Amino acid sequence: MIKTGDKLICTSGNDFYAEGHVYTVGDFVNDKFFEIPTGCNDEYWYATRDSSGICIHFDTMATKVRNAHFDKLNNQIYA
Repeated sequence: MIKTGDKLICTSGNDFYAEGHVYTVGDFVNDKFFEIPTGCNDEYWYATRDSSGICIHFDTMATKVRNAHFDKLNNQIYA
């Protein structure tokens, strides 16, 4: 289960999220989508968690930005 304030490590980054960087889960939009701030100018993208993991999908015809993937850090690793 993911909740606001949890720490996520980026495992596959892109122009907005750096691989290996730790991000903090923001507000939940609904039971499926939640915010992950980019760390720049209060910007964020909506992430989701499904059977393949935690991901922000950027697959659009207009951009060539890769999806960003994350893993949840447990408190013992991050502390």
